[in-house]
Amino acid sequence: MDANVVLLITMFLTFVALLFTGYPVAFVLGGVGILFTAISVSYSHLTGINTGLDFTILSLVVERTYSLMDNQLLVALPMFIFMGLMLDRSGIAERLMYAIQELFGSVRGGLAITVTVIGVVLAASTGIIGASVVLLGLLTIPAMLHQGYGKELSAGVVCSSGCLGILIPPSIMLVIMADQLALSVGHLFMGAVVPGFILATLYVGYIVILGICRPNVAPLAENRRPLSPKVLMEVLKTIIPPVLLIVLVLGSIFRGYATPTEASGVGAMGASAMTLWNRKLNPTVIKQVSRETLKTTAFIGGILIGATCFSLAVRGLGGDEMIEQTLTQLDWPSMGILAIVLGIVFLLGFVLDWIEITMIILPLVAPVIANPKFQFQINDHGTLAKPELIWFTILVAVTLQTSFLTPPVGFALFYLKGVCPPQIQVKHIYRGVVPFIVLQLIGLGLLITWPSLVTWLPAISYGG
Repeated sequence: MDANVVLLITMFLTFVALLFTGYPVAFVLGGVGILFTAISVSYSHLTGINTGLDFTILSLVVERTYSLMDNQLLVALPMFIFMGLMLDRSGIAERLMYAIQELFGSVRGGLAITVTVIGVVLAASTGIIGASVVLLGLLTIPAMLHQGYGKELSAGVVCSSGCLGILIPPSIMLVIMADQLALSVGHLFMGAVVPGFILATLYVGYIVILGICRPNVAPLAENRRPLSPKVLMEVLKTIIPPVLLIVLVLGSIFRGYATPTEASGVGAMGASAMTLWNRKLNPTVIKQVSRETLKTTAFIGGILIGATCFSLAVRGLGGDEMIEQTLTQLDWPSMGILAIVLGIVFLLGFVLDWIEITMIILPLVAPVIANPKFQFQINDHGTLAKPELIWFTILVAVTLQTSFLTPPVGFALFYLKGVCPPQIQVKHIYRGVVPFIVLQLIGLGLLITWPSLVTWLPAISYGG
Protein backbone atom coordinates (compact mmCIF):
# COMPACT_ATOMS: atom_id res chain seq x y z
CA MET A 1 0.00 0.00 0.00
CA ASP A 2 1.22 3.50 -0.86
CA ALA A 3 2.81 5.40 2.04
CA ASN A 4 0.47 8.38 1.57
CA VAL A 5 -2.57 6.11 1.85
CA VAL A 6 -1.22 4.57 5.06
CA LEU A 7 -0.51 8.01 6.52
CA LEU A 8 -3.98 9.29 5.61
CA ILE A 9 -5.80 6.30 7.10
CA THR A 10 -3.68 6.41 10.26
CA MET A 11 -4.23 10.16 10.50
CA PHE A 12 -8.03 9.85 10.44
CA LEU A 13 -8.03 6.92 12.86
CA THR A 14 -5.78 8.86 15.25
CA PHE A 15 -8.09 11.86 15.08
CA VAL A 16 -11.19 9.76 15.86
CA ALA A 17 -9.42 7.92 18.69
CA LEU A 18 -8.24 11.17 20.31
CA LEU A 19 -11.79 12.55 20.23
CA PHE A 20 -12.79 9.98 22.85
CA THR A 21 -10.14 11.28 25.26
CA GLY A 22 -12.22 14.39 25.87
CA TYR A 23 -9.40 16.69 24.79
CA PRO A 24 -10.62 19.92 23.07
CA VAL A 25 -11.44 19.23 19.42
CA ALA A 26 -9.60 22.32 18.15
CA PHE A 27 -6.33 21.13 19.72
CA VAL A 28 -6.88 17.56 18.50
CA LEU A 29 -7.35 18.76 14.92
CA GLY A 30 -4.32 21.05 14.94
CA GLY A 31 -2.17 18.63 16.91
CA VAL A 32 -2.88 15.68 14.61
CA GLY A 33 -2.13 17.84 11.57
CA ILE A 34 1.22 18.93 12.97
CA LEU A 35 2.09 15.44 14.23
CA PHE A 36 1.53 13.76 10.88
CA THR A 37 3.37 16.53 9.08
CA ALA A 38 6.35 15.75 11.30
CA ILE A 39 5.93 12.01 10.63
CA SER A 40 5.72 12.68 6.89
CA VAL A 41 8.87 14.84 6.92
CA SER A 42 10.76 12.20 8.95
CA TYR A 43 9.63 9.45 6.56
CA SER A 44 10.81 11.50 3.57
CA HIS A 45 14.25 12.05 5.15
CA LEU A 46 14.66 8.38 6.05
CA THR A 47 13.49 6.89 2.75
CA GLY A 48 14.09 9.65 0.24
CA ILE A 49 10.46 9.33 -0.89
CA ASN A 50 8.66 12.65 -1.08
CA THR A 51 5.13 12.39 0.34
CA GLY A 52 4.25 15.93 -0.70
CA LEU A 53 3.69 17.10 2.88
CA ASP A 54 6.18 19.28 4.73
CA PHE A 55 6.14 22.17 7.17
CA THR A 56 6.03 24.68 4.31
CA ILE A 57 2.44 23.66 3.66
CA LEU A 58 1.49 24.24 7.30
CA SER A 59 2.87 27.76 7.07
CA LEU A 60 -0.28 28.50 5.05
CA VAL A 61 -2.26 28.18 8.29
CA VAL A 62 -1.26 31.74 9.18
CA GLU A 63 -2.48 33.05 5.83
CA ARG A 64 -5.71 31.03 6.01
CA THR A 65 -6.34 32.18 9.59
CA TYR A 66 -5.91 35.81 8.58
CA SER A 67 -8.34 35.25 5.69
CA LEU A 68 -10.88 33.77 8.11
CA MET A 69 -10.58 36.72 10.47
CA ASP A 70 -10.93 39.12 7.54
CA ASN A 71 -14.04 37.34 6.21
CA GLN A 72 -17.05 39.63 6.59
CA LEU A 73 -19.44 36.71 6.11
CA LEU A 74 -18.30 35.04 9.33
CA VAL A 75 -19.23 38.16 11.31
CA ALA A 76 -22.79 36.82 11.00
CA LEU A 77 -21.89 33.88 13.27
CA PRO A 78 -21.67 35.70 16.63
CA MET A 79 -24.67 37.85 15.69
CA PHE A 80 -26.91 34.87 14.93
CA ILE A 81 -25.64 33.10 18.06
CA PHE A 82 -26.41 36.20 20.16
CA MET A 83 -29.85 36.41 18.54
CA GLY A 84 -30.67 32.80 19.41
CA LEU A 85 -29.39 32.96 22.97
CA MET A 86 -31.23 36.22 23.64
CA LEU A 87 -34.48 34.75 22.35
CA ASP A 88 -33.97 31.80 24.68
CA ARG A 89 -33.96 34.27 27.60
CA SER A 90 -36.94 36.27 26.32
CA GLY A 91 -39.60 33.81 27.51
CA ILE A 92 -41.21 33.86 24.09
CA ALA A 93 -41.11 30.07 23.66
CA GLU A 94 -43.21 29.57 26.78
CA ARG A 95 -45.78 32.10 25.61
CA LEU A 96 -45.84 30.48 22.18
CA MET A 97 -46.53 27.06 23.69
CA TYR A 98 -49.65 28.14 25.53
CA ALA A 99 -50.88 30.33 22.67
CA ILE A 100 -50.39 27.87 19.81
CA GLN A 101 -51.90 25.02 21.83
CA GLU A 102 -55.16 26.97 21.76
CA LEU A 103 -55.21 26.56 17.97
CA PHE A 104 -54.81 22.78 18.16
CA GLY A 105 -56.79 22.16 21.34
CA SER A 106 -59.49 20.17 19.51
CA VAL A 107 -56.95 17.92 17.74
CA ARG A 108 -55.53 14.79 19.34
CA GLY A 109 -51.81 15.32 19.80
CA GLY A 110 -52.32 19.09 19.72
CA LEU A 111 -49.56 19.73 22.23
CA ALA A 112 -47.11 17.60 20.25
CA ILE A 113 -48.07 19.56 17.11
CA THR A 114 -47.48 22.74 19.10
CA VAL A 115 -43.98 21.52 20.01
CA THR A 116 -43.25 20.98 16.31
CA VAL A 117 -44.47 24.46 15.40
CA ILE A 118 -42.39 26.00 18.19
CA GLY A 119 -39.42 23.94 16.95
CA VAL A 120 -39.82 25.56 13.52
CA VAL A 121 -40.00 29.03 15.07
CA LEU A 122 -36.94 28.37 17.24
CA ALA A 123 -35.09 26.93 14.24
CA ALA A 124 -35.81 30.08 12.25
CA SER A 125 -34.72 32.31 15.12
CA THR A 126 -31.91 30.47 16.91
CA GLY A 127 -30.32 27.91 14.60
CA ILE A 128 -28.63 26.23 17.61
CA ILE A 129 -29.63 22.58 18.10
CA GLY A 130 -28.49 22.23 21.69
CA ALA A 131 -30.37 25.37 22.77
CA SER A 132 -33.57 24.31 20.96
CA VAL A 133 -33.62 20.74 22.31
CA VAL A 134 -32.85 21.83 25.87
CA LEU A 135 -35.43 24.62 25.81
CA LEU A 136 -38.15 22.41 24.32
CA GLY A 137 -37.30 19.62 26.75
CA LEU A 138 -37.51 21.84 29.82
CA LEU A 139 -40.63 23.62 28.62
CA THR A 140 -42.83 20.99 27.01
CA ILE A 141 -42.00 17.49 28.27
CA PRO A 142 -43.45 18.05 31.78
CA ALA A 143 -46.60 19.48 30.17
CA MET A 144 -46.95 16.53 27.77
CA LEU A 145 -46.45 13.97 30.52
CA HIS A 146 -49.02 15.81 32.67
CA GLN A 147 -51.55 15.61 29.84
CA GLY A 148 -51.01 11.87 29.43
CA TYR A 149 -48.77 11.75 26.36
CA GLY A 150 -46.64 8.67 25.81
CA LYS A 151 -43.06 8.97 26.97
CA GLU A 152 -41.69 7.84 23.60
CA LEU A 153 -43.75 10.36 21.63
CA SER A 154 -42.84 13.17 24.04
CA ALA A 155 -39.12 12.47 23.71
CA GLY A 156 -39.23 11.86 19.96
CA VAL A 157 -41.09 15.03 19.04
CA VAL A 158 -38.80 17.22 21.19
CA CYS A 159 -35.59 15.75 19.73
CA SER A 160 -36.77 15.90 16.12
CA SER A 161 -38.26 19.39 16.36
CA GLY A 162 -35.18 20.72 18.12
CA CYS A 163 -32.95 19.37 15.36
CA LEU A 164 -34.73 21.47 12.73
CA GLY A 165 -32.42 24.31 13.74
CA ILE A 166 -29.54 22.75 11.82
CA LEU A 167 -31.48 23.10 8.56
CA ILE A 168 -34.05 25.90 8.67
CA PRO A 169 -32.37 29.29 8.12
CA PRO A 170 -30.71 31.26 9.58
CA SER A 171 -28.65 28.15 10.29
CA ILE A 172 -25.10 28.90 11.38
CA MET A 173 -24.10 25.58 9.82
CA LEU A 174 -25.27 26.79 6.40
CA VAL A 175 -23.26 29.99 6.86
CA ILE A 176 -20.06 27.96 7.38
CA MET A 177 -20.95 25.55 4.55
CA ALA A 178 -21.38 28.51 2.19
CA ASP A 179 -17.98 29.86 3.22
CA GLN A 180 -16.24 26.49 2.77
CA LEU A 181 -17.71 25.79 -0.68
CA ALA A 182 -17.75 29.40 -1.98
CA LEU A 183 -21.54 29.34 -2.31
CA SER A 184 -24.07 32.10 -1.75
CA VAL A 185 -25.50 32.11 1.78
CA GLY A 186 -28.77 33.40 0.38
CA HIS A 187 -28.99 30.49 -2.07
CA LEU A 188 -28.39 27.95 0.70
CA PHE A 189 -30.86 29.66 3.03
CA MET A 190 -33.53 29.66 0.33
CA GLY A 191 -32.71 26.09 -0.66
CA ALA A 192 -33.23 24.93 2.93
CA VAL A 193 -36.68 26.48 3.41
CA VAL A 194 -38.76 23.90 1.53
CA PRO A 195 -36.86 20.85 2.90
CA GLY A 196 -37.26 22.20 6.44
CA PHE A 197 -40.99 22.62 6.07
CA ILE A 198 -41.31 19.23 4.37
CA LEU A 199 -39.79 17.60 7.46
CA ALA A 200 -42.01 19.63 9.81
CA THR A 201 -45.09 18.64 7.75
CA LEU A 202 -44.11 14.97 7.92
CA TYR A 203 -43.80 15.27 11.72
CA VAL A 204 -47.23 16.88 12.06
CA GLY A 205 -48.82 14.31 9.75
CA TYR A 206 -47.37 11.47 11.80
CA ILE A 207 -48.61 13.01 15.05
CA VAL A 208 -52.13 13.45 13.66
CA ILE A 209 -52.25 9.85 12.39
CA LEU A 210 -50.85 8.56 15.68
CA GLY A 211 -53.51 10.51 17.58
CA ILE A 212 -56.22 8.85 15.52
CA CYS A 213 -54.76 5.33 15.72
CA ARG A 214 -53.54 5.48 19.34
CA PRO A 215 -55.53 8.15 21.18
CA ASN A 216 -54.09 7.12 24.54
CA VAL A 217 -50.59 8.13 23.37
CA ALA A 218 -51.60 11.54 21.92
CA PRO A 219 -54.67 12.72 23.89
CA LEU A 220 -56.76 15.86 23.65
CA ALA A 221 -55.66 18.89 25.64
CA GLU A 222 -57.19 19.43 29.06
CA ASN A 223 -59.34 22.50 29.80
CA ARG A 224 -59.30 23.47 26.14
CA ARG A 225 -61.20 26.54 25.05
CA PRO A 226 -63.23 26.58 21.84
CA LEU A 227 -61.60 28.50 19.02
CA SER A 228 -63.04 32.00 18.93
CA PRO A 229 -62.02 35.44 17.61
CA LYS A 230 -60.76 36.33 21.10
CA VAL A 231 -58.54 33.22 21.29
CA LEU A 232 -57.32 33.83 17.74
CA MET A 233 -56.33 37.41 18.60
CA GLU A 234 -54.40 36.21 21.65
CA VAL A 235 -52.53 33.71 19.50
CA LEU A 236 -51.74 36.30 16.85
CA LYS A 237 -50.43 38.77 19.46
CA THR A 238 -47.99 36.11 20.66
CA ILE A 239 -46.94 34.80 17.25
CA ILE A 240 -46.55 38.06 15.35
CA PRO A 241 -43.38 39.40 17.11
CA PRO A 242 -41.13 36.37 16.47
CA VAL A 243 -42.54 35.89 12.96
CA LEU A 244 -41.91 39.56 12.23
CA LEU A 245 -38.32 39.19 13.40
CA ILE A 246 -37.82 36.14 11.19
CA VAL A 247 -39.31 37.98 8.20
CA LEU A 248 -37.07 41.00 8.82
CA VAL A 249 -33.93 38.87 9.03
CA LEU A 250 -34.55 36.32 6.28
CA GLY A 251 -36.65 38.61 4.08
CA SER A 252 -33.92 41.25 3.97
CA ILE A 253 -31.42 38.57 2.88
CA PHE A 254 -33.69 36.94 0.31
CA ARG A 255 -34.76 40.23 -1.26
CA GLY A 256 -31.21 41.55 -1.38
CA TYR A 257 -31.85 44.49 0.94
CA ALA A 258 -29.12 43.35 3.34
CA THR A 259 -26.18 40.99 3.38
CA PRO A 260 -26.32 38.04 5.82
CA THR A 261 -23.90 39.95 8.07
CA GLU A 262 -26.10 43.05 8.13
CA ALA A 263 -29.26 40.99 8.63
CA SER A 264 -27.66 39.16 11.56
CA GLY A 265 -27.15 42.52 13.26
CA VAL A 266 -30.82 43.32 12.74
CA GLY A 267 -31.70 39.95 14.26
CA ALA A 268 -29.52 40.52 17.32
CA MET A 269 -31.06 43.94 17.90
CA GLY A 270 -34.58 42.62 17.30
CA ALA A 271 -34.09 39.75 19.76
CA SER A 272 -32.86 42.21 22.39
CA ALA A 273 -35.90 44.43 21.77
CA MET A 274 -38.26 41.47 22.17
CA THR A 275 -36.57 40.46 25.42
CA LEU A 276 -36.94 44.03 26.66
CA TRP A 277 -40.62 44.06 25.61
CA ASN A 278 -41.19 40.88 27.63
CA ARG A 279 -39.46 42.54 30.63
CA LYS A 280 -36.72 39.91 30.72
CA LEU A 281 -33.82 42.14 29.70
CA ASN A 282 -31.49 43.14 32.51
CA PRO A 283 -27.71 43.47 33.06
CA THR A 284 -27.44 39.85 34.24
CA VAL A 285 -29.11 38.51 31.07
CA ILE A 286 -26.94 40.71 28.85
CA LYS A 287 -23.81 39.50 30.64
CA GLN A 288 -24.84 35.82 30.40
CA VAL A 289 -25.80 36.02 26.72
CA SER A 290 -22.64 37.95 25.81
CA ARG A 291 -20.45 35.45 27.66
CA GLU A 292 -22.13 32.45 26.00
CA THR A 293 -21.85 34.13 22.60
CA LEU A 294 -18.15 34.73 23.16
CA LYS A 295 -17.56 31.14 24.29
CA THR A 296 -19.48 29.63 21.36
CA THR A 297 -17.83 31.91 18.79
CA ALA A 298 -14.37 31.22 20.23
CA PHE A 299 -15.10 27.49 20.15
CA ILE A 300 -16.04 27.67 16.47
CA GLY A 301 -13.04 29.92 15.71
CA GLY A 302 -10.65 27.53 17.43
CA ILE A 303 -12.02 24.61 15.43
CA LEU A 304 -11.74 26.66 12.22
CA ILE A 305 -8.00 27.15 12.85
CA GLY A 306 -7.46 23.52 13.91
CA ALA A 307 -9.46 22.24 10.94
CA THR A 308 -7.41 24.42 8.60
CA CYS A 309 -4.23 22.80 9.88
CA PHE A 310 -5.74 19.31 9.59
CA SER A 311 -7.14 19.86 6.09
CA LEU A 312 -3.85 21.29 4.81
CA ALA A 313 -2.09 18.14 6.01
CA VAL A 314 -4.73 15.98 4.29
CA ARG A 315 -4.34 17.92 1.05
CA GLY A 316 -0.55 17.79 1.32
CA LEU A 317 -0.79 13.99 1.37
CA GLY A 318 -3.11 14.11 -1.64
CA GLY A 319 -6.19 13.10 0.32
CA ASP A 320 -8.63 15.23 -1.66
CA GLU A 321 -7.40 13.91 -5.01
CA MET A 322 -7.32 10.36 -3.64
CA ILE A 323 -10.95 10.50 -2.50
CA GLU A 324 -12.11 12.00 -5.78
CA GLN A 325 -10.19 9.49 -7.89
CA THR A 326 -11.39 6.53 -5.82
CA LEU A 327 -15.05 7.50 -6.14
CA THR A 328 -14.91 8.56 -9.78
CA GLN A 329 -13.17 5.31 -10.78
CA LEU A 330 -15.98 3.23 -9.32
CA ASP A 331 -18.19 1.86 -12.07
CA TRP A 332 -21.32 2.95 -10.23
CA PRO A 333 -24.23 5.14 -11.29
CA SER A 334 -24.38 8.71 -10.00
CA MET A 335 -26.95 7.92 -7.32
CA GLY A 336 -24.77 5.08 -6.03
CA ILE A 337 -21.86 7.47 -5.53
CA LEU A 338 -24.20 9.95 -3.84
CA ALA A 339 -25.42 7.20 -1.51
CA ILE A 340 -21.81 6.36 -0.53
CA VAL A 341 -20.96 9.99 0.21
CA LEU A 342 -24.13 10.61 2.24
CA GLY A 343 -23.58 7.31 4.05
CA ILE A 344 -20.08 8.41 5.05
CA VAL A 345 -21.45 11.74 6.31
CA PHE A 346 -24.20 9.93 8.23
CA LEU A 347 -21.72 7.60 9.97
CA LEU A 348 -19.28 10.40 10.75
CA GLY A 349 -22.16 12.32 12.33
CA PHE A 350 -22.07 9.78 15.18
CA VAL A 351 -18.57 10.74 16.27
CA LEU A 352 -17.94 14.21 14.82
CA ASP A 353 -19.79 17.45 15.38
CA TRP A 354 -21.24 19.25 12.37
CA ILE A 355 -18.42 21.81 12.53
CA GLU A 356 -15.68 19.23 11.87
CA ILE A 357 -17.71 17.54 9.12
CA THR A 358 -18.46 20.87 7.47
CA MET A 359 -14.86 22.07 7.48
CA ILE A 360 -13.01 18.80 6.84
CA ILE A 361 -15.22 16.25 5.10
CA LEU A 362 -17.50 18.49 3.02
CA PRO A 363 -14.70 20.20 1.02
CA LEU A 364 -13.18 16.77 0.31
CA VAL A 365 -16.33 15.15 -1.08
CA ALA A 366 -17.99 18.15 -2.75
CA PRO A 367 -15.70 18.02 -5.83
CA VAL A 368 -16.88 14.45 -6.44
CA ILE A 369 -20.48 15.61 -6.78
CA ALA A 370 -19.41 18.51 -9.03
CA ASN A 371 -17.42 16.13 -11.30
CA PRO A 372 -18.90 16.27 -14.85
CA LYS A 373 -18.68 12.47 -15.06
CA PHE A 374 -21.76 11.98 -12.89
CA GLN A 375 -24.01 14.57 -14.57
CA PHE A 376 -26.67 14.84 -11.89
CA GLN A 377 -29.90 16.01 -13.47
CA ILE A 378 -30.42 19.22 -11.53
CA ASN A 379 -32.96 21.69 -12.85
CA ASP A 380 -31.44 25.07 -12.02
CA HIS A 381 -34.20 26.92 -13.90
CA GLY A 382 -31.43 28.63 -15.87
CA THR A 383 -30.49 31.03 -13.09
CA LEU A 384 -28.38 29.27 -10.45
CA ALA A 385 -24.62 28.92 -10.30
CA LYS A 386 -23.44 25.51 -9.04
CA PRO A 387 -26.97 24.05 -8.61
CA GLU A 388 -25.60 20.56 -7.95
CA LEU A 389 -23.51 21.85 -5.02
CA ILE A 390 -26.47 23.75 -3.54
CA TRP A 391 -28.58 20.57 -3.76
CA PHE A 392 -25.81 18.40 -2.36
CA THR A 393 -25.10 20.77 0.54
CA ILE A 394 -28.73 20.68 1.63
CA LEU A 395 -28.69 16.87 1.37
CA VAL A 396 -25.66 16.82 3.68
CA ALA A 397 -27.47 19.11 6.14
CA VAL A 398 -30.52 16.80 6.22
CA THR A 399 -28.26 13.74 6.58
CA LEU A 400 -26.45 15.33 9.53
CA GLN A 401 -29.79 16.18 11.10
CA THR A 402 -30.74 12.51 10.83
CA SER A 403 -27.45 11.32 12.34
CA PHE A 404 -27.92 13.65 15.31
CA LEU A 405 -31.14 11.77 16.11
CA THR A 406 -29.92 8.22 15.56
CA PRO A 407 -29.10 5.98 18.55
CA PRO A 408 -26.85 5.19 20.25
CA VAL A 409 -24.77 8.37 20.06
CA GLY A 410 -26.99 11.02 18.46
CA PHE A 411 -26.09 14.37 20.04
CA ALA A 412 -29.71 15.49 20.41
CA LEU A 413 -30.49 12.40 22.50
CA PHE A 414 -27.87 13.38 25.07
CA TYR A 415 -29.04 17.00 25.13
CA LEU A 416 -32.54 15.81 25.99
CA LYS A 417 -31.47 13.20 28.52
CA GLY A 418 -29.64 15.91 30.44
CA VAL A 419 -32.82 17.94 31.07
CA CYS A 420 -35.78 15.54 30.86
CA PRO A 421 -37.68 14.30 33.96
CA PRO A 422 -36.31 11.11 35.59
CA GLN A 423 -39.29 9.00 34.48
CA ILE A 424 -38.10 9.32 30.87
CA GLN A 425 -35.26 6.86 30.49
CA VAL A 426 -32.76 6.40 27.69
CA LYS A 427 -34.81 3.52 26.24
CA HIS A 428 -37.84 5.82 25.91
CA ILE A 429 -35.76 8.39 24.05
CA TYR A 430 -34.26 5.76 21.72
CA ARG A 431 -37.65 4.25 20.90
CA GLY A 432 -39.25 7.65 20.54
CA VAL A 433 -36.91 8.96 17.86
CA VAL A 434 -37.16 5.90 15.57
CA PRO A 435 -40.38 7.01 13.76
CA PHE A 436 -38.94 10.48 13.24
CA ILE A 437 -35.70 9.04 11.82
CA VAL A 438 -37.84 7.13 9.30
CA LEU A 439 -39.69 10.36 8.45
CA GLN A 440 -36.38 12.17 7.92
CA LEU A 441 -35.16 9.40 5.61
CA ILE A 442 -38.41 9.74 3.66
CA GLY A 443 -37.80 13.50 3.43
CA LEU A 444 -34.21 12.88 2.30
CA GLY A 445 -35.48 10.48 -0.34
CA LEU A 446 -37.90 13.12 -1.64
CA LEU A 447 -35.09 15.66 -1.97
CA ILE A 448 -32.87 13.16 -3.80
CA THR A 449 -35.69 12.18 -6.16
CA TRP A 450 -36.85 15.75 -6.85
CA PRO A 451 -33.87 18.14 -6.59
CA SER A 452 -36.15 21.03 -7.59
CA LEU A 453 -37.51 20.95 -4.04
CA VAL A 454 -34.15 22.49 -3.15
CA THR A 455 -33.31 24.58 -6.22
CA TRP A 456 -36.72 26.02 -7.15
CA LEU A 457 -37.03 28.63 -4.40
CA PRO A 458 -33.52 30.11 -4.72
CA ALA A 459 -33.93 30.13 -8.51
CA ILE A 460 -37.15 32.15 -8.51
CA SER A 461 -35.88 34.40 -5.70
CA TYR A 462 -32.52 35.28 -7.23
CA GLY A 463 -33.23 34.69 -10.90
CA GLY A 464 -32.93 37.58 -13.25
